[in-house]
Amino acid sequence: MPQHPEHQRAEQDRTTGTEAVDDLEYRHAPGTRLHFAARQRRVDTAALGGLALHLPAFAFSLGALLAVGRLVDLAWQIPYWLPALIWLACGLLVFHRPAEDLYARYVLGFRYPLPRERARLDPVWREVTGRAGVEGDRYRLWVENTPNLNAYAAAGHIVGVTRFALENLSSAQLAAVLAHELGHHAGGHGWSTLAGRWYTLPARAAFRAGRAVLLSAGNRAVGLGSVSAAALIAGCGVVLFGPAAILLGAAPLVLLTLPYAAAALSRRAELRADLHAASLGFAPMLTEVLLAMEEGGDPSHPGLGPAASGMSGARPGPAAHLLASHPDYATRIHRLRPFLAADR
Repeated sequence: MPQHPEHQRAEQDRTTGTEAVDDLEYRHAPGTRLHFAARQRRVDTAALGGLALHLPAFAFSLGALLAVGRLVDLAWQIPYWLPALIWLACGLLVFHRPAEDLYARYVLGFRYPLPRERARLDPVWREVTGRAGVEGDRYRLWVENTPNLNAYAAAGHIVGVTRFALENLSSAQLAAVLAHELGHHAGGHGWSTLAGRWYTLPARAAFRAGRAVLLSAGNRAVGLGSVSAAALIAGCGVVLFGPAAILLGAAPLVLLTLPYAAAALSRRAELRADLHAASLGFAPMLTEVLLAMEEGGDPSHPGLGPAASGMSGARPGPAAHLLASHPDYATRIHRLRPFLAADR
């Protein structure tokens, strides 16, 4: 297959110590015209479901900040709604590029790609975004300096890939991984996750503070007595107030099920991102990467074990499966089979 010089990387890979192979079929070389989709982003059911799950904690957070605002108003004559307004406005920084850069560097621990890494990433990213009909310049590519096979989509425009993946995946496999992360952005998974975390931060802080207070008591008898008293009060409430008390008493059960629902939506988002990459023609390459990750190695070095690739060899139990943020590899590969048959 003829390739222009920008895509012939065999000699460069030898000089930089990597063994990546440039086997990607480029359809959008520099100079070719790109056709962008009119709608490049959407909010799919996984993103909407995640936002919906955060609504109770968001309501609690808003109420807590308004209560704090009341205290601030009494002490310093500041409008009680000002802390809540600042908190709400700060959530919009998820789409602000400078704020995203700070988040990527100092929270996620990413770094800017080195020149040789940029030379490797740019043509692959152009091919992925060209096939998707997306403006690639809207996103910023980052590198995580870790020896693990992984990639990330965060906030509104962050696409990260590990140094290990960049150095050891072939160009086609790297394109499949980047197409998967682009699928997260196309479905709204990145910004909705970060927004949900920010807008539930006061509620989670209050929960952790309350848990710390309870744990500091360290008296099991007091804990059992509190549970018994709560059960007695709930029982009396059911007798006195009927269905309303039953709904109120069911609230703790709902809170207990939220982590399982959130994990299920996260797994759904991963499958949708896999299908996005497959729809762009990267199903075989993505399957290769998933198979290598399942074996605990990497595609270019099949002999590497779990320690080298950062994978854990332990098999999770049933409860861990329900709380897993990613589907198991067998499920993901099974969902890609229809695309593999179409490619043959």
